[in-house]
Amino acid sequence: MSASTSLRVRLPVLVLVLEVVMLALYAAFVTYDDNANAKLQNNETQPMENSLYRDYPYFADVQVMIFIGFGCLLAFFRFYGFSGMVFNFLTATFAIQWAILIQGFFQFNHDGKIHLAVINLLNAEFACAVVLISFGAVLGKTSPVQLLVMALLEIPFFAVTEWAVLKYIRINDAGGSILIHLFACYFGLGVTFMLYRPSLNDGHAKEITSYHSDILSVMGTLFLWVFWPSFNSALTFKGDDQHRAILHTFIGLSSSTITAFALSAVFNKRGKLTMADIQNVTLAGGVTVGASVDMMISPAAAYALGIMGCTACFLGYKYLTPFLARRMRIQDQCGIHNLHGLTGLISSTAGICAILLATEETYGPSMYQIFSHRAPPEGDPKLLELQQLIPGLKPGLGRTAQEQALYQLAAIFSTIAASFIGGLLTGMVMKLPVMALPSDEDCFDDELFFDMPSDFDIVEMLKTPSSLDDKGQSMSMNSKV
Repeated sequence: MSASTSLRVRLPVLVLVLEVVMLALYAAFVTYDDNANAKLQNNETQPMENSLYRDYPYFADVQVMIFIGFGCLLAFFRFYGFSGMVFNFLTATFAIQWAILIQGFFQFNHDGKIHLAVINLLNAEFACAVVLISFGAVLGKTSPVQLLVMALLEIPFFAVTEWAVLKYIRINDAGGSILIHLFACYFGLGVTFMLYRPSLNDGHAKEITSYHSDILSVMGTLFLWVFWPSFNSALTFKGDDQHRAILHTFIGLSSSTITAFALSAVFNKRGKLTMADIQNVTLAGGVTVGASVDMMISPAAAYALGIMGCTACFLGYKYLTPFLARRMRIQDQCGIHNLHGLTGLISSTAGICAILLATEETYGPSMYQIFSHRAPPEGDPKLLELQQLIPGLKPGLGRTAQEQALYQLAAIFSTIAASFIGGLLTGMVMKLPVMALPSDEDCFDDELFFDMPSDFDIVEMLKTPSSLDDKGQSMSMNSKV
């Protein structure tokens, strides 16, 4: 390994500095939530009402998605399996630790402390998912030092954007189509724009998959597929809202899956299935139902959204991703713009339509709970009437459906702008020579940063372009995340 890519000093020093800073911040600002504080003796009085039993199942499900689903999915390159899984592990672990602090700073209690509970961990996992989606745009072309720096900077950009959108614009986004998928996508595109490598536009000799790496990757897809209903429903209102969210997510995923198989066979010149389509396009429905996942959109609409998202994702990865690389200097390595950008836009549009169509006839009084910003403001006589029907209903802003739709639109454009600018600035920092940037020749290769086992030498002979047959063709610009 050349001195310019050695991790011997860079990685330990960066980790040590980050750990010292976080240890100091945790010591100064983080304490226990009421549901974790022994002083309150909740364990003796009403232990089963502890928030742990409400939040932990969703935390566990999302954790499987983060560490196993994303990890396996990113291991699709033949010579980059260690890096795909392990760099995901490293980045995710740090991102969650960091997000607990950064997100907590916007939710200080009266004592100036972050009161830690499982729900904080769950929120931090969603912020971590943002980082891992963005990671997909630069997979194979970055060092672990660069990825830690990316997480270090992206989490604050995300937390500020999330806080501003939820506090001032105030939107409905139960499944995170705007604040998770669109933000992550355009942040990642901003980063990869700054890290543009012209020589990689025509592919790379090591940018190939193998039989075993494709199997590992589709396992990641299956983990994400199975647990996606938890991801979309975790932060919705308990009860029928959460029930609808799970139903809609499953239906959307199911329709996108069977559509993906059909499209894969139709567009393959030999009428066969392509593993890249199965690993990626099948998940599109989980994103496209996100913005309206808890609304009364009907099962048929969820089914249609799954088909629309799958089709947009498939065509995007087939035609749009190569165009972005050649014409706009955006090398979207895993096609995150297809699975998270295009589908996020479809989902956000569907959410706006659902808001415009929402009526009390369809929702009953609960409309003002689901669309909380449409609830009457404090002092309005109608608020008192609604609170008798829905105890605990909070005052809203009294927005009309049309006004709320415009705020949703504003959130889409502001989120995309903030994330892309944040990605550009982060990419500028990641380009610094001290970040252990891999050379073009060393991209997509585990050997650059890992001590490889002895049997890896057997597959080393396969790395030369001349050894590739038509089944081992380059997977450049493949869409995986």
